[in-house]
Amino acid sequence: MAQGLIAAMIRWITSLFALWTVLGTAWAWFVPAHFIWVVDGTFQPFGQSLVSVLLGVVMLGMGLTLSPQDFKRLLTMPRCIGAGVALQFTIMPLAGIVFATLFSLEPGLAVGLILVSCCPGGTASNVVAYLARANLALSVSMTMVSTLIAVIATPLLTGWLAGVFVEIDRWALFRGMIMVVLVPVIAGVVLNRLLPRATAKISIISPLVSVFGVVLIVGGIIANSKPLIMEHAGVLLLALLMLHLTGFGLGYVITHMLGFDEAEQRTCAIEVGMQNSGLGSSLASTPSFAAQFATPMQAALAPVPSAVSAVYHVVIGSLLAAWWRRSSSDEISGEDT
Repeated sequence: MAQGLIAAMIRWITSLFALWTVLGTAWAWFVPAHFIWVVDGTFQPFGQSLVSVLLGVVMLGMGLTLSPQDFKRLLTMPRCIGAGVALQFTIMPLAGIVFATLFSLEPGLAVGLILVSCCPGGTASNVVAYLARANLALSVSMTMVSTLIAVIATPLLTGWLAGVFVEIDRWALFRGMIMVVLVPVIAGVVLNRLLPRATAKISIISPLVSVFGVVLIVGGIIANSKPLIMEHAGVLLLALLMLHLTGFGLGYVITHMLGFDEAEQRTCAIEVGMQNSGLGSSLASTPSFAAQFATPMQAALAPVPSAVSAVYHVVIGSLLAAWWRRSSSDEISGEDT
């Protein structure tokens, strides 16, 4: 009884992911000292940056929730998953290069914008899909597949598109993806397989830990980059707004044209429009990535788009979820009458 109540409370707290992100960002903006320790090198667990370790914990939490049944489920909806993931790695990367060029972003911002646009769907999309009364199983499956594909796709796409602005070390980016995405996810899946009872208990709290980890990452980047954000706020905010609106909009419209049902359209729109901004921030903050820029200032700009993106996509996604949830309730009420 008590365990069930705790689990319900954690699910409720986790469902407010957008609120925690916005509040955490505001906190970091007004009191940077409370978050700067996340990115200033004060803490380096296992000799790694704290941002990378936090993201690894988030990915481990994702792996802990996966079971053989989740992989079997992929076989039941190949068309939806295939189309959604294809849109994820075409619409957003192409929109990223278009808006980076259209708004004449400085190299650091342009590369950061393209990097986050080439990242897979974020785990927050699963929460938004649930709130929007979309297809939650499809959302989880798409996030899983896009995350695994991203190990190869993100370095290749970023290197190809961002190479217009800076020569990207694809191999270093690939190594980063292996360490902060693939290894933790696989470790989580293995632990779930070998220790199902223990992981079942841990997985109750892991979504909340993931939310906490992402808020810390985003808050740290915002706190560290506040002067740069203020200097470039206008053009950067507009470019990121257009990026996410394009993802949500085309994700919905194209799947409608493909004949998907309403729940599937909503799911694909959410998955395409919401990126793993924590991953983008982590990758852009690594020394190897920063070394690619001509000046330290440009390197410092690279993680900023991902941090701002995290706020944008959860706010837009949450507003859409509220609208869709209300429209679904109205439809149900209409049918009852």
